Amino acid sequence: MACWIDTHVHLDAQEFAPDRDEVRARAAQAGVGLCVLPAVEAANFDVVRDLAHRHADGYALGIHPLCTGRASDADLTLLDQALARQRADPRLLAVGEIGLDYFVPGLDPQRQEFFYREQLALARKHGLPVILHVRRSADRLLKALRSAGVTGIAHAFNGSEQQAGQFVDLGFKLGFGGNVTYDRAQQIRRLAIALPLDCLVMETDSPDIPPHWLYATAQQREAGRAQGRNEPAELPRIAGVLAQLRGMPVEQLAEATTRNACQALPGLAGLLPGA
Repeated sequence: MACWIDTHVHLDAQEFAPDRDEVRARAAQAGVGLCVLPAVEAANFDVVRDLAHRHADGYALGIHPLCTGRASDADLTLLDQALARQRADPRLLAVGEIGLDYFVPGLDPQRQEFFYREQLALARKHGLPVILHVRRSADRLLKALRSAGVTGIAHAFNGSEQQAGQFVDLGFKLGFGGNVTYDRAQQIRRLAIALPLDCLVMETDSPDIPPHWLYATAQQREAGRAQGRNEPAELPRIAGVLAQLRGMPVEQLAEATTRNACQALPGLAGLLPGA
């Protein structure tokens, strides 16, 4: 069985509260050898760390752009302290999830950019890569990255091919997940096919971004069909769709994306089963 790395899982999310350990066990049974759990705010720094240790996974610490409205400047100090305190922890892999979101209304762009730049500086200070949230914000993210001196993963990438090339030129890998399973996601599918294999990593972003077989339209939900919950056990099937789109064996995709993930987040290599 192919061994996969899910580079983006919010296992601490409330949706997983009823069966969190079972969710991770199903992923392992499906061939997901490692998950990366990014924090979204200071309140869940300890939670993602503890979950990563409980399930032999990795984690990242950061403040998500959607959380900047309720974050204080003191949270950056807490992040700095947590990164220093946990720097010797082999399961601490990155600063993340950080970035910019210009899609969700009501967020202060200047506040987002302040937190983004400050967290890039902390990543450089502590010698860690970053996990980036990219949502209608690729150009602004790239502008800061050009002088930041950090690399990592552009999670759930959905920008243009030109923007993808600029991230790759800066040393970033690009995360693909459930979106590639939708026939209508033509731009994402074009990118997933056209981009060099050595810049792709796999992710679920679970419980978000469900693949098409879990998705229920508004009309279906009104008719009583429940929206399916995404989880890391779906990763091999999602990857199977991507492998088919690229016309390659799924085992080759597993090998390549595992190698790419370890390049993006170097600490992963020491966590792989049998390392």
